[in-house]
Amino acid sequence: MDTNMTKQEVILAHAQHEGDTGSPEVQIALLTARIESLKAHFAMHKKDNHSRRGLLQMVAKRRKLLTYLKNTEIERYRAILVKLELRK
Repeated sequence: MDTNMTKQEVILAHAQHEGDTGSPEVQIALLTARIESLKAHFAMHKKDNHSRRGLLQMVAKRRKLLTYLKNTEIERYRAILVKLELRK
């Protein structure tokens, strides 16, 4: 996880209601935090292809969740993009 935000803080920041851990917003935020934390790892370990495969799987899962949210509730999709600063 990111050094500034723990997993619990990410969940609280993006939860739709009390105890929400499974909504697409929370899952996307958790994946984004893990992806961001791996950037520092790959800066030091450029040839770590095993971890790179895991990173690519996380990116693919996040993309699928974003596509699902885009197709079901476009406003929630736009809100999470702005909140996480994913698309420019």
